[in-house]
Amino acid sequence: MNLLVTAFEPFGGQKINPSQQILESLPSTIAGANIHTVVVPTVFATAGPAVVQAAQRESADAVVCLGQAGGRPQVCPERVAINVADAPIADNAGDTPSDRPIVADGPAAYFSTLPIKAMVAAMREAGVPAEVSNTAGTFVCNHLMYWVLHHLDVPAGFIHVPYCLEQVVDVAQPAMSVADMTRGISAALEALVQGRQAPAQGAGALH
Repeated sequence: MNLLVTAFEPFGGQKINPSQQILESLPSTIAGANIHTVVVPTVFATAGPAVVQAAQRESADAVVCLGQAGGRPQVCPERVAINVADAPIADNAGDTPSDRPIVADGPAAYFSTLPIKAMVAAMREAGVPAEVSNTAGTFVCNHLMYWVLHHLDVPAGFIHVPYCLEQVVDVAQPAMSVADMTRGISAALEALVQGRQAPAQGAGALH
């Protein structure tokens, strides 16, 4: 089995992106699956095509995209990607789309085809705070998740991670060590490879 795991370069004035650091820390195999990695630009126009090309090159059986969600305290598999790009800040190419469809005449949304509840359970068992997220935002992370689900016919989805510790030295924001995030992502990938079943309980939100 071949898994493609992706990350983003730093954006929004940050010097590092924890998703990229996680990628550099992952083992080459997990539960017998080959782990292939690629870092893509935080750019609306190029991130999606870069991941699709990498998935085809590596004959990926599943695609797991990682990205930074500063301010979140947990590792969050995303449930859904919506067909809109609406940027609160410029991407790394200076693009600031407003209410722009990702795919003209495409579906309003795509649900993740990863076992997100099983992934959350596995991460929690590994001692890493995790929860299902019901919004991937409207920046490049959501754009990438939607693009991959639209263009690839393999299990795929997105996981947001918090800031790493180095990013919050002088700001009051939640953060997690790269080691803990890597342990959580490794557990999530193992759950995917092993076909772990989701626990029979709700994991939604009240609001």
